Amino acid sequence: MLHCWTGKLLRINLTESRCTVEDIPSEWLHSFIGGRGLAAKYLYEEMDPKADPLSPENKLILAPGPLTGTPVSSGARYMVVTKGPLTNAITTSNSGGFWGPELRFAGYDLLIIEGKAPKPSYISIHNDRVEIRDAKNVWGKTVPYTEDKIRDELGVPGTRVSCIGPAGENLVRYACIMNDKHRAAGRSGVGAVMGSKNLKAIAVRGTKGVTIANPGKFMKALGEMHGVLKNSPGRQGLTELGTAPTMDLVNEFGGLPTRNFKEGQFEHAENLNGNSLKDQRLVANKACFGCTIACGRVTQLADEGHDKFMVNMHPRNWKEAGEGFEYEAGWALGADTGVGDIDAVIKANWLCNDLGMDPISMGATLAAAMELYEDGVIDDSMVEMPLNFGSAEALIRMIEATAYREGFGDVLAEGSKILGDKFKRPDVFMGVKGQEFPAYDPRGFQGMGVAYATSNRGACHLRAWTPAIETSGAYDPHTTDGKAKWVAEEQNRTTAHDATGICLFTGAGGAGINFLTPLLAAATGEDFTLERVTKIGERIWNIERLWNLRAGLSKADDNLPQRLLKDAHKAGPSKGVTVNLDKMLPEYYAERGWDLEGVPTGTKLSELGLASM
Repeated sequence: MLHCWTGKLLRINLTESRCTVEDIPSEWLHSFIGGRGLAAKYLYEEMDPKADPLSPENKLILAPGPLTGTPVSSGARYMVVTKGPLTNAITTSNSGGFWGPELRFAGYDLLIIEGKAPKPSYISIHNDRVEIRDAKNVWGKTVPYTEDKIRDELGVPGTRVSCIGPAGENLVRYACIMNDKHRAAGRSGVGAVMGSKNLKAIAVRGTKGVTIANPGKFMKALGEMHGVLKNSPGRQGLTELGTAPTMDLVNEFGGLPTRNFKEGQFEHAENLNGNSLKDQRLVANKACFGCTIACGRVTQLADEGHDKFMVNMHPRNWKEAGEGFEYEAGWALGADTGVGDIDAVIKANWLCNDLGMDPISMGATLAAAMELYEDGVIDDSMVEMPLNFGSAEALIRMIEATAYREGFGDVLAEGSKILGDKFKRPDVFMGVKGQEFPAYDPRGFQGMGVAYATSNRGACHLRAWTPAIETSGAYDPHTTDGKAKWVAEEQNRTTAHDATGICLFTGAGGAGINFLTPLLAAATGEDFTLERVTKIGERIWNIERLWNLRAGLSKADDNLPQRLLKDAHKAGPSKGVTVNLDKMLPEYYAERGWDLEGVPTGTKLSELGLASM
């Protein structure tokens, strides 16, 4: 008998309008836990990795973990696993809020969506009752409108909605899937995959709850975890200021990418930091399901900021309050584009949320275009307004134009790699495997170089965030010593963490996978130990790697832009530093048990129980 897991998946074929419930093999649950792990296993077994990511052959898998919907702090997460249109690699995008727990309450550990609906549609799930419904009333609408309209149409209190905005409908390659209006499965273009299936939204209401195998042990372990989080400076910092204080830390170390990674410090960073956001624009904190951290920021523009950067008179621009920005969005829409106005960055973030678009890739792609504009490669005949670094007006207008593929926005919607290739300037693409970097320059934090290069889903900081150790004094941020080993080990830990359904920020609060393991064991009744769980993380990482190899990726994709490898910053704490990937990558492969080409060896696959793959 299963506890905590339901052991059920819901499969919906949109082409055939068919909904079926299936049993999940119990050995897959024991070997991959759930969430990111279980979804990766299904994608590997069921889908051709060479399929076009925007074709009906791509599968879209939404996967909470076994601890999603339990009382564990931050037990709100679900993964979206598919082939990413931005990367052509496996993508594993993560979101919080309330939608993931609701899917578990409806009785499902996994939702697999196949095919393509013949017309714009949405899915309604109410426990065992599943319908595919007409979405004509919400197609073309923004995220908040869509969520409210579907909830009103269904008339079921407590319904949670996950949906795409116009960016997903228009197949912007970095469109998000949004839920609870402001939470996002944000990276790699999962929203474009949903849009390619003519699927506007998934509404869920569940009333079945989640069972716990050993409630006494579970509550004891939960009390220990909450005690750590309550007293943790990391948790306290996230509660008070969100993630935006990272702006100061990274800027201080010369690792804040500025103007498309041409510089490592931003002169207006103080305008966009945690204190400025809190003191000038913060209304309240916001928490996801079961969260004791509440890192979300509800913000409001100052009176004089309501009509700033009004590039047209469309009603969607007349928004006065919303959520964010967080650090990554604040960097991408701010420092990377050279924009230091807090109101512009807040408004840009709101637009990305409402239109359903990843602010990291949006800001980074615009930054690449701004570099091309200032270099004279893009001229005024190609754009409706000057694309200079620092232009708040261009920032706001180009977000809107990109979501609707209007004018030059149609070019930006393809991402910065395709942008650079189009204008024969591939050097402006700052990313890995087609995905733009997040907010850490590896010349300031050497470890991020190998973390970015080896990430299975393209450039990502959530798989191994090396500034944690490189700013602590434990490791020199500018040397390679020990970085490859730490990155591989951390990737295993965070991957296992993602499989449980718990937010990674519990780790930032001092309650990482070592605290989740006894909770997982008590909830499921299984003999989960720290060693076993981290080994499962390694197993998941390797099956993702195998999927990418089958998709056609290779060692050549574990690389970094020449700008990071050859061009040092001319000033600041990272002056004169380049990334020594040539040293770290072979060390990483050896640590992983892979060969010199980055292919898992037979010995490693046998060790992980993957020898038949």
